[in-house]
Order: sequence, then C-alpha cells, then structure tokens
Amino acid sequence: MRIATWNVNSIRARVVRTVEFAVRENIDVLAMQEIKCKPEQFPYAEFEAAGYHVVAHGLNQWNGVAIASREPIEDVELAFADMPGFLKGYEGPDAPLEARAIGATINGVRVWSLYTPNGRALDDPHMTYKLHWLDALARHTEAELAANPELKLALVGDFNVAPFDEDNGDPTIVEGVSTHVSPPERAAFAALQSAGLTDVVRPLVPTGYTYWDYKQLRFPRNEGLRIDFILGSPAFADVVSGAFIARDERKGEIPSDHVPVVVDLDLDPVDDDDIPMIFG
Repeated sequence: MRIATWNVNSIRARVVRTVEFAVRENIDVLAMQEIKCKPEQFPYAEFEAAGYHVVAHGLNQWNGVAIASREPIEDVELAFADMPGFLKGYEGPDAPLEARAIGATINGVRVWSLYTPNGRALDDPHMTYKLHWLDALARHTEAELAANPELKLALVGDFNVAPFDEDNGDPTIVEGVSTHVSPPERAAFAALQSAGLTDVVRPLVPTGYTYWDYKQLRFPRNEGLRIDFILGSPAFADVVSGAFIARDERKGEIPSDHVPVVVDLDLDPVDDDDIPMIFG
C-alpha cells in the first residue's frame, strides 16, 4: 500500500494535478488538507473516474480535510476525542469545531488526515488553540494505542510545526519571533512521539522541505520548512518499506505551496512458515 499526504491548498483549484499525481505515482491512499470546500462542493467525479473513493469534511472555504482511497473506506470519524474548537473572540470549552481532522480505516490501516491550526502569532489566541489541539491529539493517540497496541495507525498531514532547526530554511522564521519553531510548539509535537508515534519518513528521507512560501522566491532559493509528516504507531512503522518527498510537485502551473509526502507499506510480509523447505 502506498499512502501520501498533501496540503493541496484548494482541491477545486488543483484537482487535475492532484488526481494526475495520485495516478502517476500509484497512490493507494491520499490524505488531503486545506481542501477549502464543503463536501457537496468537492470534485468527486474526477477522483472516481480515476478509481478512487473519497470522504471529505469541510465547513466553508477555509480548512477542510479529505481522504481518497482505491480500497473501501470504513469507520469514518470527523474529529478525534476531545478535539477543541475555535472561534475568534470566543472563550469557552464548547467553541465550534473546525474541519481539521478526518479518520478512516483502509485495508486494516487507521489513517487520520490532519490540518493542525497555524497559531498565527506567538501571543495570539490561535496559538493557545494550536497547543490545546496538539495536546488533545496526543492524548487521543495514547488512549487509542493503549486500547489496541497492534493497531496500524498513521497520523498524517500538515502539522504546522518544524520540529528541529534543520527543518527550517526560511530566514523569516525566527525562534522567539515566529510561529512553527517555538519551544512550546516543538514540545507539543514531541509529545506525539511520547504518545507512541514515530516520524516514519525522516529515517529514510533525512533532509528536505515540504513547504515553501509563494513570496520572495522561497522555492527557487530552497528556503522552505518541513512541516508535513507521516507519524506512525509501532505496528505501522514496522511495515514501512520506503518513503519520499515529491518536491517536483511544487513546480509547474498553480502549484500548492506544499508538496506530497509518501510512504510505502509492505502489508504482506513473508511468513517463514510459508516458505517451502528445499532439501539438497
């Protein structure tokens, strides 16, 4: 199985290149973020013509997540446990939920397509929301893996955090001034590892960015950020056989500012008991 995650930055604007990428790269499951549309506005026909089922979650022209799969999609959820909401100027535990998470099971693999809040500024209420959101995600993950340690679980998407200094090549992103690289954000991301997840791409692709701002020639200068990840449970990590960052998707006409991150899974490992014995 080949799984990819991609912040497409408006699926209606980029449906052709998104479907073409999925077909060309033989993607079995594509998790998308920032689809920027309601489910009834999603361009299902183009995906279905290419052999994909789709589930989408969006509330307006902002945010939004989706999963496309060649295999049947089961057990769909539109929020994880205790996921906080947000509304500017609103304080309270019952703030409306945004369309930032969709989970589904495909061929025995539990996949969450996630679009973590940006944070906006270090002193903005959106930053508090971001940290609470990541904390709830870590607690949800820990509980899910405690209940089912053998679960093949993948949290994939745009996490809006550059966990290490080498993940930041944008000279305008400065610790102490900017979001994405602050110690609290990095600690919140690290808590996902403490909850039982690992970055399954980094060991195979140790360098490379996944996002470049449209401004100031950031892409030609390779001044990007690594903020899109595939985080897997131990059972998921055990079956990862390959990975790559599709950097070339930042090129061409009307590209997203993000590129896909891809992993290959070997879901049918050879069992020694099934290997025929050969006697000399």
